[in-house]
Amino acid sequence: MKLRVYLDTSVFSAYYDSRHMDRKIETEQFWSKLNLFEVSTSETAGQELAQTQNTEQRSSLLKMLESVSIISVTQPMKQLAQDYVNAGIFTPTMFNDALHIAAAVLTRQDVLLSWNFKHLVNRRRRAMVNQLNISKSLPGIEIVAPPEI
Repeated sequence: MKLRVYLDTSVFSAYYDSRHMDRKIETEQFWSKLNLFEVSTSETAGQELAQTQNTEQRSSLLKMLESVSIISVTQPMKQLAQDYVNAGIFTPTMFNDALHIAAAVLTRQDVLLSWNFKHLVNRRRRAMVNQLNISKSLPGIEIVAPPEI
């Protein structure tokens, strides 16, 4: 059985980010072994990638979405994301980060993959997310960076 991996937007954008060559290389390595995993993201990632200013890069990023399953955002996902905000785990301006986690949790992903160390790949925040999930009888989620997978 393949590991179910949810990608947040940063895993797409790092593929083309030459400002952080180590992340770019690690991301390219992850994409080269994509077939080892059951990979998905939500339509939120598509909306975020569609805001990329560089039209050529935006086109390339949106094309990458064809390699993964796209999860439709549901009202329960939005509500769980709001619950994370209401609990103080995320601020209202970080709602999309909370929504990525909610989508991953409610679709029973094993791992959420991200380069966002400030908002997502963060031990304290992961513990708070999993504590709230347990209180709602939801599964926990591992939130890691691409080199960890």
